[in-house]
Amino acid sequence: MATHTTMPTIQEERVTIAGSDVNLEGKLGLGSEPHGVVITHPHPLYGGTMDNNVVWTAVHAFQARGWTTLRFNFRGVGLSTGAYGDGLAEVADIQAAMSFLGARLQGGKFIVGYSFGAAVAGRALATGVSATGLIMIAPPIALMDMAFLPRLAKLRLIIVGDRDEFCPLPELEKMLSGQPPDQRPEIKIIPGASHFFAGREKPLYSFLVEYPLA
Repeated sequence: MATHTTMPTIQEERVTIAGSDVNLEGKLGLGSEPHGVVITHPHPLYGGTMDNNVVWTAVHAFQARGWTTLRFNFRGVGLSTGAYGDGLAEVADIQAAMSFLGARLQGGKFIVGYSFGAAVAGRALATGVSATGLIMIAPPIALMDMAFLPRLAKLRLIIVGDRDEFCPLPELEKMLSGQPPDQRPEIKIIPGASHFFAGREKPLYSFLVEYPLA
């Protein structure tokens, strides 16, 4: 795991999110603004957890915006019950997290998904989970079926490194090329970043802090 870049201290409390068939381990940071975000982690079978460097960076960025943040471990990870669900059962985990967040907010409810977490978040929106908007970080289009990507009306922003082997820019742009320009999500490119953003947390943080959402 990449070393955490020096950023302001964050404040979170440990929470348990009750799902339909599992209990999820999470960390909640209450913000001063009415908006909030659920942040999802990379692939559970390859060491992905809510303590990943990209998830951690996103938490810092949205707390700097004054938003409420909720990160959690998918089923079977850490103290979350259940077992890996092939990216399908995990859709219910996102639904549970969004419901948990929604019960504590009056404003917009966004999802920020990284890698596997981006694919599951996209699948969640495609199957009816409600969110104000979605940000994808390094969607793994070379590894997972993400044919639904062009149909996600709430997808606002995609952040990707120009050295991302699992989200090649030419393939990403081709996937989105059929969309009308005014409906196409913005793509932000981080030079020198691979799929894992090691050493590139600062520019990722800046994009997440500065991008206009609400």
